[in-house]
Amino acid sequence: MTVSNDVSLPDDYPEDHPLHGRLNLNRFIFCAGCLIGTAITAITSCLVERGLTPKDYAIVSGIGCTGRSSGCFKAPAFHATHGRAIPFASGLKLANPDLEVFVLSGDGDLFAIGGNHFIHACRRNIEINVLCNNNGIYGMTGGQCAPTTSIGDFTSTSPYGNIEPPFNLVSLAAAAGASYVARWPGYDVLRLKGSIMAAMDNPGFSFIEVLAPCFTQYGRKNNLGDAVKMLEWLRKQVVIEKNCPPHDAEYSHKNGRIVCGEFVNSPREGFTQKIKQLRETAQKKR
Repeated sequence: MTVSNDVSLPDDYPEDHPLHGRLNLNRFIFCAGCLIGTAITAITSCLVERGLTPKDYAIVSGIGCTGRSSGCFKAPAFHATHGRAIPFASGLKLANPDLEVFVLSGDGDLFAIGGNHFIHACRRNIEINVLCNNNGIYGMTGGQCAPTTSIGDFTSTSPYGNIEPPFNLVSLAAAAGASYVARWPGYDVLRLKGSIMAAMDNPGFSFIEVLAPCFTQYGRKNNLGDAVKMLEWLRKQVVIEKNCPPHDAEYSHKNGRIVCGEFVNSPREGFTQKIKQLRETAQKKR
């Protein structure tokens, strides 16, 4: 685990960048055109608009391309071990319930080795905000098949096409008990920011899936072109629906249809609040 520190900017970065005071701009090491940067700036913009300072929030990420995002924040930002971003974030929230805690990590980190932690955080309804940057593959470690890789897709570990059915992340989150669930394409910044704001308002576990297909590994192996072509490819598949049940939120490259929107917004008492009440009740009985 590493904690990010402020670093000086190189000469080619303008000091008048609107998020200069919140981000280590020279740590954006992602492939040109990757939507991880969009997710980072969307979160940061929302924190700024809410008037929160780095003392008011914490950022946690795991392993993988998106796992590197923690180093981009000038704030308490933690690069946790593989699959352990959510339990680490849960510990932060339990230690300091007043913190606004974000987890920003990838589909492999959160739903493969970290899958067990995800479902139990949903079940507990602990007050953290989890953004999954879903690129449909293990992008950083060689382009292997991931829990979100679509059937028929080619990866380094499925050279003849993937035969394992992928998770529908929003359906899984809702079924496990998350009280706020949404899915947006990473290029739709306005809707993504609105969803992040709603997640911060939710007094429980919030989950947002951010669609960010990897053109370097996934696109290359499936002949989908460069970053611009893949964004156009994704845009043609996105369908925004209101009041769609999460289990009906189709995610299918084969059918060319990915349903996006806000699927669950049912605020209820969070985990740390329940613990606080238990403690107060116990103290009264003494």
